Amino acid sequence: MTETTATARSRDLVRMANQIASHFASLPPDEATAETAAHIRKFWDPRMRAALFAHSDADGTDLHAVARSAIAVLKQGAVATPSR
Repeated sequence: MTETTATARSRDLVRMANQIASHFASLPPDEATAETAAHIRKFWDPRMRAALFAHSDADGTDLHAVARSAIAVLKQGAVATPSR
């Protein structure tokens, strides 16, 4: 059985989101969430964000806790510019 393109894309987006979240995970939780959300908002194409949101809505258990929090912030449209 071969992996579908959508499944492969979703897996890649999750991997990237988790890498970003892991990078910021040493910060206090609110700051880690804000930094992760800001990075995804700034550097990801809207289609990538939409696919990540769909994956999160469908299951999302494979997402890092910081990534899940960042996705929630992004869905609300409340992404403050980090102080870095």
